[in-house]
Amino acid sequence: MVASNVSEEVRRFLLSAIPSVPHLEALLLLHAEPARGWDAAHLGARLYLDAGRARQLLGDLAQAGLACATADRFRFASESSLGAVVDEVARTYGRHLVEVAELIHSTRDHKAQRFADAFRLRKDS
Repeated sequence: MVASNVSEEVRRFLLSAIPSVPHLEALLLLHAEPARGWDAAHLGARLYLDAGRARQLLGDLAQAGLACATADRFRFASESSLGAVVDEVARTYGRHLVEVAELIHSTRDHKAQRFADAFRLRKDS
């Protein structure tokens, strides 16, 4: 078994709360500047995404309780008990970007496959 650079706590957080690398990067931007309010246009420009996709990411983070919205701006949900976990996620992602990205992608691929399998027509024997 290969040793992982991702702690079990970070792994659980990523697997349960982060559906894609853009979601993670949006969360980390909000977390890095908690006083700044991010709108979709500025977040999109920073992540090289169109404003519509950025708006979707921000909405997803808010729905998950990781961001809070005021008017058209979003901030990291600092009242969340996840501040320490997100600190560790940020450190881990900074040091082991590829491993974290692969973990997120493998989870997404498995979820997509399970979803597709649910609709697969099975032959009667």
